Amino acid sequence: MARHYLGKQAYEVEKIGTADDLPDADGVAILNYWQAQAKARERMVSRAHAAAGKTGPLTIADAMDSYLKFLESEGRSDAAIADTRYRDQAFIRPKLGQMEVGSLTADILRNWRDALVESAPRLRTKRGEKQKHRKVASSEDARRARRASANRIWTTLRAALNHAFDTDKIDSDKAWKKVKPFGGVEEARVRYLQIAEAKRLINASDPEFRPLVQAALLTGGRYGQLAKLTVRDFNADAGTLTMRTRKGDGSVRAHHVHLTMEAVQFFKSERVNCKGADDLIFKKADGSRWEKSHQIRPIEEASVRAKIDPPANFHVTRHTWASHAVMNGTPLLVVAQNLGHRDTRMVERHYGHLAPGYRQDEIRKGAPTFGIKPKRGVTSLDDRRTRNSGR
Repeated sequence: MARHYLGKQAYEVEKIGTADDLPDADGVAILNYWQAQAKARERMVSRAHAAAGKTGPLTIADAMDSYLKFLESEGRSDAAIADTRYRDQAFIRPKLGQMEVGSLTADILRNWRDALVESAPRLRTKRGEKQKHRKVASSEDARRARRASANRIWTTLRAALNHAFDTDKIDSDKAWKKVKPFGGVEEARVRYLQIAEAKRLINASDPEFRPLVQAALLTGGRYGQLAKLTVRDFNADAGTLTMRTRKGDGSVRAHHVHLTMEAVQFFKSERVNCKGADDLIFKKADGSRWEKSHQIRPIEEASVRAKIDPPANFHVTRHTWASHAVMNGTPLLVVAQNLGHRDTRMVERHYGHLAPGYRQDEIRKGAPTFGIKPKRGVTSLDDRRTRNSGR
């Protein structure tokens, strides 16, 4: 017997089979304990579908729709919901949308995930046009990046399937529990600009975009944080900025960025033309806001003009600030706090190898040397860039 809860302390009992001590269980009429449990779960899911007005088996498209509604009801940020919807429409629904969740196997999911790695990266394409793709790079770092991207898409699908299981829309999560994400793919080599490259990037930027680049290099701030800075967020007396980060659950967390004297003078000059405490510090030439993704094309074009190859993205400015701060001896905890991290784990992971310290000193003092001399007439390009950086 299966007892179903109807709400308000009411139950309904349903006969789902028989038990017998003599004949073996056949899984249809005579059930053992485990078969009875599976049958009860099937009936639970079936009744839940009927209560929701749904007929037929649950598809992956159904699971994604339910998960998106859940994110909206939880008050998740618009950006988080839009990101989930993009992954669903671009990568999940086209290949798996009509598949029944109950028919999923670990092999089906692995094959789909592996195909994501082999597919060409998508390019921004105008609405209504055929989707454009970038040529697949063969380098190990490019492959690592594609595996990392596949992991993020897989995480979205797995979250939707887990939500369906947790809300009793399906009776087993065995298939996707067996599928593990790619390992060791988040360890990207941090790219940062040399001081001379950063100066060239500033000089090559369009006049309306240049202040954002300068602010990023002076603070390590993210594009979204800088684009929302108001006059009120800058405290000239304390030499600090208040930056805000919207978390995945919709909440906003603020942290204080301590500025160099160069940065303090820069922000003082940038606020001169602002009208009030709530006025944005950085605006376009026509007075409009810097919106999401507006930074992508200007920094690529500036990189080309500055002869930075491959072209920098805006996040490289954050890595540049952090990398040079660490190499100049700033404690990792201080760097982490200025970047808005709660602890030093991310900073140690990405920049710890750049910090001068005991191991470097001991290696240079005690490791063997062999009297090897550089070739005559050969000058390091890095040395030449350093000498010419002030020009």
